[in-house]
Amino acid sequence: MQRTKALIFATLGFMVTFWAWSLISPLGPHFVDEDFTDNSALLVAVPVLVGSLGRILVGSFTDRLGGRFMMSFIALVSVIPVLFVGFIGQYSYPALLIGGFFLGVAGTSFAVGVPYVNRWFPPERRGFAIGVYGVGMGGTAVAAFTTVPLHNIWPKLPFVLAAGILIVYAVVAYTMMRNPPDWTPSKQSLAATMSETMRIKLTWQACYLYALTFGGYVAFSVYLPTLLHNNYGLDPTDASLRMAGFVVVAVILRPIGGGLSDRFGAIAVLIVSYSVIVVCALVLAFDPAAFLVYTVAFILMSAGLGMGAGATFALIAQYSDPAKIGSITGFVGAAGGLGGFVPPLLLGAMWTARGSYSIGLVLLGGFTIIALLITLWVAHDARQRITDREGTS
Repeated sequence: MQRTKALIFATLGFMVTFWAWSLISPLGPHFVDEDFTDNSALLVAVPVLVGSLGRILVGSFTDRLGGRFMMSFIALVSVIPVLFVGFIGQYSYPALLIGGFFLGVAGTSFAVGVPYVNRWFPPERRGFAIGVYGVGMGGTAVAAFTTVPLHNIWPKLPFVLAAGILIVYAVVAYTMMRNPPDWTPSKQSLAATMSETMRIKLTWQACYLYALTFGGYVAFSVYLPTLLHNNYGLDPTDASLRMAGFVVVAVILRPIGGGLSDRFGAIAVLIVSYSVIVVCALVLAFDPAAFLVYTVAFILMSAGLGMGAGATFALIAQYSDPAKIGSITGFVGAAGGLGGFVPPLLLGAMWTARGSYSIGLVLLGGFTIIALLITLWVAHDARQRITDREGTS
């Protein structure tokens, strides 16, 4: 019962903070139409950058202060930039960039929940549990479905509603959440923790793998409305709803990816996921005009990204020291977010220069092939460790 409650509270915290983190993205086409800017890529990418880099510190602080305090604290602090954007930022482009910068704090919550959930569950159930926690990234879908309609009713409404829910969650979570029974605060200095984490090979391998899967998810979730608007002529509302569908598929497949990793191994799930992404990226690079073709390609890519993201953290749970998962998660989560920061800027620049996204999609296919090779490298390292242990026994 305690495990289930811990998982529910962690997932809800991840969801409401991710909702706040994603509030600007659905309004990107609106800000372009209002002549705030002719390219919304930087606008939607700033919260991603800050949220990503912040995870490195937040992951280490979670090892020291515990998930109960950190999740509640991040939710409460996020209220300030949410209200700033709603009441001031959305009426001035410089203020919107400033608000987006501090809104990035909400995106750091991911690095809290992974070590928190991981310690509550036994090794054979961690892949699925962390996958369920990953459903919290559906906060992006909540933002996609609700922000534009609520904004049309009253421009401040989506921000006021999100702020209210963040406050309620912070109070209830701090009251009801408990840290895992086997958790003890890390006594190691922050610098020593980060230095030790950077010397672990799996940290950097998982960073690349997650930068591809979750980074791809974030990139499309923040930029897909603009891409669909530019490339296929969809109106902002329709484009936002289709982006929400993309998000929902990824969210559903993430725990499935974690569960399959518990059963068949994270390596096998990652190989399948990356193979699907490569094929879809290359199909989309040819700019298919047929609605059915590009819709199916985006849905399958979303499925591959969701399963791959779930499998990556199952990989970390299967191959790393539980005491280091918080700090490793910080680095890997940062890489995932940074993987989502660069593509929108790159896609925006390509559209401005060439009126096409094809080169960017080809690059996605190429980087995914590299991820496949790294996955095989991790598998080789795992087999080597088993061989070494057998040789010394």
